[in-house]
Amino acid sequence: MPVIALEARDFTSSLFLVRTWEVLSGCTTFSLVASLEPSELNKNSSNHQHLNTLRIFCMFSWCFFFTLTLLIHILSIMQFHSLIPISWKNLTMTAAVLGALMYLTASVVFPCIVMAHQRATPRLVAAVVASCTTFLGYTSESYVLHTQAQELRGYMGSMPGLLKILQVWGGCHMIPLIVEGVLGLPTFAHSWQLWVSSVSYSVCVLMSLVTLVVILGDFAGRCFLPFDKLLAGFSLIGVLLYMVATVICFIKILQQRDLGQRIPPELVILETVVASITLLAYTVDLAFSIKLLCDRSHK
Repeated sequence: MPVIALEARDFTSSLFLVRTWEVLSGCTTFSLVASLEPSELNKNSSNHQHLNTLRIFCMFSWCFFFTLTLLIHILSIMQFHSLIPISWKNLTMTAAVLGALMYLTASVVFPCIVMAHQRATPRLVAAVVASCTTFLGYTSESYVLHTQAQELRGYMGSMPGLLKILQVWGGCHMIPLIVEGVLGLPTFAHSWQLWVSSVSYSVCVLMSLVTLVVILGDFAGRCFLPFDKLLAGFSLIGVLLYMVATVICFIKILQQRDLGQRIPPELVILETVVASITLLAYTVDLAFSIKLLCDRSHK
């Protein structure tokens, strides 16, 4: 068992302060949203019922990263992280960067889907401000971790690792968007688009989860294939699938404009933006993977 020998500087370090900031601000965020009256969230619900899933997704993001950050904070203070069979440096970097991205999206999506359609109550405004504050906390932690030496921030702190986190972020957002697509699908004619998009996003999410498990568990040396070639294959598949999904997104936009379909415009725009950003992440990641393979082949 590790010996707990905390000193005063442990409570004044940059990581301790920003993680405390994240925990307090994150708790404030989901507590304010949870305390909202149904009337504050469900005004004009007959016209915007399709946005319930996105509100739930924002709440899940706030609660999940609050819990994860609290656990990381406690383990770091008690110095028990060495007992966990997980790459601690990769876990903390992943939690910080992905938390910043998820809070950024929630801070943009939540006011758009709730406050734009009703009177902005003080608690709603306070929840949005708290979410933005928590985003700044995760951004600060990401910067602090990124300024550490490479051996301290791990693979996820490198450019390819950050691209992997961006891919996970994109995949996480496609789940509620697909659910909303199912609930708001106006005609059966769009079912092929829904199925193709769902398969593309699902495969990419699965690949991202496998990559995270391998990296966080330090299983790279145990893979049945060379890990760098496996990552290159995942990146290539991700580029192809997201190219298809992005084209479908633009088709939805054209159909909505030309045919007057009743697809919620905010969902189509959000899906197109996220798909385009994720496609760019996979493309750049593929370029890094090809460069790495070429460099190793010349040695």
